Amino acid sequence: KTLFPYTTLFRSGALRTGFIVVVDDEDAIQRAMASLLSRWGHRVLAVGSADEALTRLGEDAAPDLIICDIMMPMLDGYGVLHAVHRNEAIKNTPFIFLTAKTEVEDETRGLEMGAVDYITKPISPPIVLARVKTHLALKQVQDFLRDQNTFLETEIKKRTEEIVAIQDVTIHAMASMAETRDNETGNHIRRTQHYVKVLA
Repeated sequence: KTLFPYTTLFRSGALRTGFIVVVDDEDAIQRAMASLLSRWGHRVLAVGSADEALTRLGEDAAPDLIICDIMMPMLDGYGVLHAVHRNEAIKNTPFIFLTAKTEVEDETRGLEMGAVDYITKPISPPIVLARVKTHLALKQVQDFLRDQNTFLETEIKKRTEEIVAIQDVTIHAMASMAETRDNETGNHIRRTQHYVKVLA
């Protein structure tokens, strides 16, 4: 019953689905998160260690969202976030901490490092789904804007090259016209062109 509003959103198409990576050393949390998220159409990769997560992130397609525990053996969640930000292919992926650490200092540290959200255990399914929906929607907008910027930069470069080409053709055409009417004037224009080029 508590998930009913999210069911309505999903069926109406308002809830975007995506590829989500869950990193947690507790099997129960992995299973719970995978079950919850996959129920709403998300593709979920659940792994039990930071090393496995970083290896799989390098092999699989770039995820739309990473949800990661903080307290893990060997490399903790902060280390995973740092590694993600150094990876060019996934550095813009939204990163959410899912942890039992409830101190304000812990949450502040995670957000200052670049995490987009902080969810505490035990998890509340409606809260998890609402935040996942929000950050997937934000990523969709950011990806769109990034693609638009790339398109605009390409178009500007293309138009600039066209303008330069037109200027060159115009100058040569004018020089040829002048040369046709007066050979000496045409040669003078060509010499001046070379002088200006050398000076520039």
